[in-house]
Amino acid sequence: MSRSKDFTLGLLSGALVGSVVALLYAPDEGRNTRDMLSYRVSSYLDELSHLIDRLSEEKESISEAKRKGDLVVEDARHRAEDLIREAEDLLNTIEDNKGAENNTSENESPTS
Repeated sequence: MSRSKDFTLGLLSGALVGSVVALLYAPDEGRNTRDMLSYRVSSYLDELSHLIDRLSEEKESISEAKRKGDLVVEDARHRAEDLIREAEDLLNTIEDNKGAENNTSENESPTS
């Protein structure tokens, strides 16, 4: 087991033992203690539900931001590929023009 799982298991078992001991030594009547526990549990469940809702909203916003970021990266990649193709075409055109100029100058004979 990993250390975090061991810690979580120890925390939960300690909380359980502590709860049982607290209930056994509670100075109040059982009904009052149960009502208090019920209120606290429902309060914790409401808070947990709120936190889960907030986390799911944040997850959705993070997912949306990631999707938009992926689109930007994809667009930049396509533009870079287009620029590379244009540069290669331009270089080929320049090389073809140089080759044609060299052939023209070699074919012309100097007149004396």
